[in-house]
Amino acid sequence: METLRQRILQVLEEAREPLTVDEIGALLRIPAKDRKRLYDEIAHLARTVERKSGGTMRIMYEPPRCANCGYVFKDLKRIRKPSRCPKCKSERILPPRFILLRK
Repeated sequence: METLRQRILQVLEEAREPLTVDEIGALLRIPAKDRKRLYDEIAHLARTVERKSGGTMRIMYEPPRCANCGYVFKDLKRIRKPSRCPKCKSERILPPRFILLRK
């Protein structure tokens, strides 16, 4: 039986384009209410993948951005989907998207 992180890695390996946490959760059949946990799992997996591959593989992400004004959330301490834009106060935030890259 595979762990959740192994299943996430498999999904990212097979992905042709960056995926959101909701897309990854849907592929893994994780209920919507439990998908926020995936952000922490992906962050941990990113460190593990880079270390175990000797830097040849890396999980990269597109930062979340405001769909209203285009503000990009570059300086997040933790990878997540913010609830509101600090610039225009809109709640229409596009979530971060993840992909596995090989050098």
